[in-house]
Order: sequence, then structure tokens, then C-alpha cells
Amino acid sequence: MTKLRTIIVDDEPLALNLLRAKLNKIPEIEIIAECKNGREAIEATMALAPDLLFLDIQMPGIDGFGVIKKLQSDIVPLVVFTTAFEQYALDAFDVHAVDYILKPIDDERIQRAIQRALVRCESDEDTLNKSRIISAIDSINERKNPESAATQSMSLPKLNTDKVERKIVIKDRDDITLLKQTDIEWVDAAGDYVCVHAQGVTHIKRCTLKNLLEDLDSEMFKRVHRSTIVNLNYIQKVIPHTKGEFFLKLGEYDQVKVSRNYREVIKSFLTDM
Repeated sequence: MTKLRTIIVDDEPLALNLLRAKLNKIPEIEIIAECKNGREAIEATMALAPDLLFLDIQMPGIDGFGVIKKLQSDIVPLVVFTTAFEQYALDAFDVHAVDYILKPIDDERIQRAIQRALVRCESDEDTLNKSRIISAIDSINERKNPESAATQSMSLPKLNTDKVERKIVIKDRDDITLLKQTDIEWVDAAGDYVCVHAQGVTHIKRCTLKNLLEDLDSEMFKRVHRSTIVNLNYIQKVIPHTKGEFFLKLGEYDQVKVSRNYREVIKSFLTDM
């Protein structure tokens, strides 16, 4: 029998206790950690590599969506959101095959979500999980702001002058942010989107990693994984991992895994320092 190694996350103790009690009755579930906030969820997921994450959306600090944005695509497990969101938002999750349970938690919905997770686990579709979730988030934002789709299609002229610091344009609903490249710590791909991590904030940009790389300073940014690039200036520590891989500590909380195929990039950088 397949057992899903599971982490449960909720900032409300009663909700966490209720979820634990219900999941303990299900033989396919093995709870390996419980987290009270988004920060703990990120650390536990990085350390334990669970198969499944029961994740509350609405939490103080880093919410459920923020947890997903902060994790590299290949590290994101299967996710079941627990939420009190409106039905129109939940429809977006269904379209993108993201599981959810509407609070108050119902036994039937838990069973449904676990069965969907088991099917996806056996079909090895979990590598698409982050891109599906990001697509769902984007769809929700567009439903809340119909004009955002038009905003996404806008383009700004590039300024070709050495006197202007290189920046990345981030469009979010009706807002347009000009993000300094020197402030970007790392970027990871999620399908047709990229998550740009800068100064503790994660920005979602609708473009491919390949297209973004063309705009980034090649001396400053290096690919360290098939879906991840880092700003070399933010590397604070190199932590050995298994099978020739290792982690880069980029800030107080962020860690990025370097795959074996790209380890020479970091070794060369360390040698040149």
C-alpha cells in the first residue's frame, strides 16, 4: 500500500488538531511533521521532502501561496490547500488540478483529496505541481481584476543606456514594478511563469526562464538547476547534500538546491573568489 509522507500546516491549533485526528484514521497517510506557520512549512519541506502537504492558505506572515512561491519547483510536493476561499476561486484550483478542502474540514473532502493525490503520485505528475498552482493563483487574480489580463499584455520600452541601472518589469494586476536586478536574489521557473525573489518578496512574472535569462546580467546571474538561477552576490553559505548535490544559503531563510549538472558553476565561482 502506498503511504504518503505528509506535512500538515495551519496557524490555528484547533484546526491543526482536527486535521491530525482525521488524517491519523487514513492508512495511506503518514504525518511526518506539523507546522504552525509558513516559515516552518518551508523549512520542514526542504528538510524532509514530503510527498504531500496539507497547507492552510490564510496565515499571518507567509501565507500558503507564499510557501509555494518560496520553494523551488522540483521541491514542491503535492499540495492540498485548506481554505475558506470563495467558490469562484476554488473553481480555478479545480481547473488546474490543484486539490483543496473547504473549511470547516469535511471527511468526504479529505478522502477525495487524498485519492486525487494518490492518483497523481502514481502517475508521476507532481513535477508540474508548482506551475499548476501558480496558474491557479494567476487565474484567481484575473477573475478578481478582469482588466489585469490586458495589463499583462502591456510592454514597456527598453532603455539602452549605461546610465540607467538594469531592471526587470513585473506586472501585478494594475501595478507595474521596476525591480532592480541587483535586488534579485534568485529566480525559479514554474511553467510559463517565473518566481522572482527579491528583498523578502516573491514576484510572479508571466514569462519563461529562458526569456528572463536574456534580460539578466550574465556576469551576476548563473543557472544552478534546470529551473533555477541565482544572483552570485547573495550566496552566503554552501551546504553539502546527497549524491554530489548541495544547497546554497542565500539569505536568512532561503536555500536553493544545486543539481549535479550545474555544480561546476558554483565551484568555479568559489575558486575565483
